[in-house]
Amino acid sequence: MNDISSVLQAIRGPIMLITLGTLVAIDYAGIYAFWRTWPILIIVFGLLKLLERASVKPAPPYTGQYSSGQPGGQPSGTPPGGNVI
Repeated sequence: MNDISSVLQAIRGPIMLITLGTLVAIDYAGIYAFWRTWPILIIVFGLLKLLERASVKPAPPYTGQYSSGQPGGQPSGTPPGGNVI
């Protein structure tokens, strides 16, 4: 996980609380009722998740091979999880 993603995860909660507080203050001031503005919470959450996902480096592609610790990465005959059934 890189730094930007961890920062976005760390500030997601506080940003959501600030947004909620702002919407409640707007309701209290009589500008708009809360029932008209609550979808903004979903939009803000979605934007934060989008930014978080966009900042994560993609995983390396799966090659279909596994390394068993043998020289050359050859399978040893046992599955990667052992012989547990």
